[in-house]
Amino acid sequence: MELRALSSILACGMAVPERILTNADLEKLVETSDKWITERTGIKERHILRQGEVISTYAVQASREALKQASLKPEDLNLILCATLTPDFLMPSLSILVQKELGAVKAGAFDLSATCSGFLYALTVADQFIRNNPNWKILVIGAEALSRKTNWRDRSTCVLFGDGAGAVILGASENQSGIIDFILGADGSNWSLLTLKGGGSAYPPFDPELPEEEYFIKMQGREVFKIAVRMMEKIALELLERNGLSSSDLSLVIPHQANLRIIEYLRERLELPQDKVFVNIHKYGNTSAASIPIALCEAEREGRLKKGDLLLMVSFGGGFTFAGVLMRW
Repeated sequence: MELRALSSILACGMAVPERILTNADLEKLVETSDKWITERTGIKERHILRQGEVISTYAVQASREALKQASLKPEDLNLILCATLTPDFLMPSLSILVQKELGAVKAGAFDLSATCSGFLYALTVADQFIRNNPNWKILVIGAEALSRKTNWRDRSTCVLFGDGAGAVILGASENQSGIIDFILGADGSNWSLLTLKGGGSAYPPFDPELPEEEYFIKMQGREVFKIAVRMMEKIALELLERNGLSSSDLSLVIPHQANLRIIEYLRERLELPQDKVFVNIHKYGNTSAASIPIALCEAEREGRLKKGDLLLMVSFGGGFTFAGVLMRW
């Protein structure tokens, strides 16, 4: 089938838990300090689910906000794609719970797992549907509850993660806006540097022979940092080069919010001023697949994105996965 339509982001929404965990709060849990956390990560606070809360609640809230902004009803949706590695349940999927709560009775629904690159992976999958079905409207969500997979005794990881959800509506572009190009990639050669083994079929729940720490996120930070900065730079430069662009053509870069030092390294390599790279990691920490859609929504709210702007979104995640999307707003 001939590809016919560019796909464009019609609207976005976000939602985060009310509970805020500050660096000062973490000082009471582990041997750390606000100064140590801020200097190494750029994070000051993060939003965390309360006891009894579930991430589907915030995925639904973000989705309803996006639908309202797009002036669409749930029954207008043809597909719901949810990027997450921390769904409420293994079955049913998070996207099915969202479909049910919204009442999106005409939409198919499935989850996608590509760790922190998940939202961009899901966005590019949705893009292919729109290009072949220009009348479709697709809800793309990034939602994570990483606090439920965090070892609060491990000071090297517990300072990093937060919870939240972001959502966008993707549809056919009526002008020259839309997704121009993308890169999806993976490299499993260093998978053991960042893991969450417990709960999988190789590490089943409640196995008394498995160490407790395998049920939480484990990371070798220095090695992950080296891979992350290399991947982020490579993706950004490749997307620009193959589209005949330079970094000066970009209006805004929205990187995955994992670590401020990684973001700053990318900004310096692209030779961009600070106002051309969006940063909100200080407020939310690393929310994995929710990171970019939350940042995207905030950037639009703050007037950082205007019609015709050239936007680059770039991410990396455990596995390792990496992704970049170049689009005209």
